[in-house]
Amino acid sequence: MPIRTRRGRAAAYRALWEWPLHSPARLFVVLAVAVAVVVGLSYLGGAVGDQGSGGRALRPAPTAAPGSAARGPAPVTELRPRSLPLSEAPPVALAVAERWTQAWATHPAGTTPQQWSAGLAPYTTDEYLAVLAEVDPANVPGNAVTGPAVPVEVRPEAVRVQVPTDAVRLELLLVQVGPGDWRVSGYDRAS
Repeated sequence: MPIRTRRGRAAAYRALWEWPLHSPARLFVVLAVAVAVVVGLSYLGGAVGDQGSGGRALRPAPTAAPGSAARGPAPVTELRPRSLPLSEAPPVALAVAERWTQAWATHPAGTTPQQWSAGLAPYTTDEYLAVLAEVDPANVPGNAVTGPAVPVEVRPEAVRVQVPTDAVRLELLLVQVGPGDWRVSGYDRAS
């Protein structure tokens, strides 16, 4: 049945949505009812969804082949990369760490950031080379490598190595970017 008032249909709709705004008690009651309706619908929607799928919505997919007996759940693969013994550090990665540190420490007076980062380029990942291009070589504290690279942590495709210089001990992160191709992807002062 159409709404017939002398102010029109818009006035009737305005009266409906303005009603809760006449007092704080009305607004609270309307919000409480709205929350109850939303919670009730989500609860009913979840119950109906479980019945429609036969209660199997969250169960894992079967891993056994059809016709064979299942022997329990499938093993979960480890998400953390496994550590290897330090003795398994690739010699190529250690050599790259020493050459990178030597290039890092080589910065005679007047060396530009472009010249310095060009010396690091053969031993550095492309992503990290962009970061190093912003470094002023005059701020690099070391001038010479004073010892061999020592592995601190070895993983299948990453190695953390410490290399001493005449000013600081550097800790480098090397990653394998290809077969036998190791590059520095980050460094910091060793603690």
